[in-house]
Amino acid sequence: MDFVDEVHLDVVAGDGGKGCVAFRREKFLPLGGPSGGDGGDGGNVIFEAQTRLTTLFDLGYRKILKAKRGEHGRGRDQFGAKGSDLVVPVPVGTQVYDAESGEFIADLTEPEQRLVIAKGGRGGRGNMRFATPTDRAPRKSEPGGAGERRTLRLELKLLADVGVVGFPNVGKSTFIAAVSRAKPKIASYPFTTLTPNLGVVSLGEERSFVIADIPGIIEGAAEGAGLGLRFLKHVERTRLLLHIITFDDDPERDPISDFDKLMDELRRFDEALASRPMVVALGKCDLPDVTELYNEVAEALKERGHSLLKLSGASREGCDEVVRTLETALREAPTDGVPSPITRMSAADRPHGDQQGFAVPSDED
Repeated sequence: MDFVDEVHLDVVAGDGGKGCVAFRREKFLPLGGPSGGDGGDGGNVIFEAQTRLTTLFDLGYRKILKAKRGEHGRGRDQFGAKGSDLVVPVPVGTQVYDAESGEFIADLTEPEQRLVIAKGGRGGRGNMRFATPTDRAPRKSEPGGAGERRTLRLELKLLADVGVVGFPNVGKSTFIAAVSRAKPKIASYPFTTLTPNLGVVSLGEERSFVIADIPGIIEGAAEGAGLGLRFLKHVERTRLLLHIITFDDDPERDPISDFDKLMDELRRFDEALASRPMVVALGKCDLPDVTELYNEVAEALKERGHSLLKLSGASREGCDEVVRTLETALREAPTDGVPSPITRMSAADRPHGDQQGFAVPSDED
């Protein structure tokens, strides 16, 4: 399934049913009077946030979302049935905007959170509602009200506890594959990862967190270079960053230079991102050339206020230590301004298939 994080669509709530004009003319009821019932209300269009979804892909093909209209009223005092609501599942982290005015409408950040985005029209009154002592046989009724129509823009900003950032090909996807059941594409060329990958990391009972691989951040990403402008926005919804650096074959690159450049891109995109709690790890430490220069890189990062962990997703070296460090840092990370992450969802609610987590050895094992 393709990753889609922005869609435009029209939503149309159901119209209300028409009120009925009718009279009772039954045997033994010579004065039966008006009996036209009310029309039913139209159905609402409702967005519901669900944790099982991680993309707006399904809505990309549904340009119009329309709820059922209410039934018309009938004779014999029969009211029309209400039109059924249209409940549209969307991923947790979906933001809703009015496409015409750009007005922000809502941010669906909690599982099972609901938003009535278009309200159904009210059903019209039947003629039995208009009977008075002076007009016992009214011949008027009301048409049903029109349902609301809106043109919307939906934007998804993934919710995760930890966002994994770094230049392409530093081992982000390999690490996520090592500590969760996510199965991102892994290869030795840049921009292998074209979509964010979500994984659930579990350390035992009630100890889990959601981790996301944020792809495409390179120098100039804040201005749209590479894939960064599209995916930088997802970093905003994380409480903690895991910054992976490593040595590259490109002679113009080195871990410290990469670190400084990426931090500058985060700062230029959103000043708050540069000050977000961060864990830094040196990737691909299964390679001797990388390990030999660990102390030199660690010393340079110490001057920048960060300690450095060793990490290799391929050999799993250091993975357990990094995971425990992330969990500890999450406990201390502030939550102000960041929506609640999906950390306590049940197994049934977690992302299905390849994105479901598995147990990492804990301190108690």
